[in-house]
Amino acid sequence: MSDTYARTERAEQLVEAAEGLFAAGVMSHSGHANLSARLDGERLLLTPGFVRGLRPGQLATVGFDGQVLEGALQSVSAEIIAMHSAVYRARPHVGAIIHTHSPSATAFAVAHRPLPCRTEPMLRFGQAEDVPVVPWGPRGSDVSVRGIVEVLRRRPTTSAVLLANHGLLVFGPDPAATAHLVVAIEESAEAEIAAAAIGGAVDFPPGAQEAVRASIARVTS
Repeated sequence: MSDTYARTERAEQLVEAAEGLFAAGVMSHSGHANLSARLDGERLLLTPGFVRGLRPGQLATVGFDGQVLEGALQSVSAEIIAMHSAVYRARPHVGAIIHTHSPSATAFAVAHRPLPCRTEPMLRFGQAEDVPVVPWGPRGSDVSVRGIVEVLRRRPTTSAVLLANHGLLVFGPDPAATAHLVVAIEESAEAEIAAAAIGGAVDFPPGAQEAVRASIARVTS
């Protein structure tokens, strides 16, 4: 696969993921988000500072060292290159990252409360555990990035983290899978908050994860 073809394909995937998030209604009023896709071991493709109406040609190619190699970024996006790069370095299998201020998930981030895994979509889309909270640090700062890396070290199987007083950060094998998990997490956060009004949510029974995997295997084999 040529470098140009790979970049074009990833850009189109990111645009489709962004459109899917708006269509699912999981974005904040501002529509704020940033999305990226890994190009190789030292480069990523990053949204330019806005994602509503995003077009493939607007994405920038950025080095993990923060250098913009192709395209342009607004300062609001340049601040978060280190956050995305740190996740890619910590998780070599991750192919895409999405950060949003999805309202219900952000409520858990503001409350500094991990989001429990109590809905089946979270199990199915790759988050079969609580979403942990990363301690607050200024956006894009060394404090914030170190906090993310430390939580990833302690939680090697999580596919998402809540950024305290900020929002949601999700990572997966590709943009589509990552967007599906963003939606699943936001819906689960909504359900968790709603369930609190009628007595509180209840954990899955033992063996639920294995049962879901067996069910998926039956229909995909």
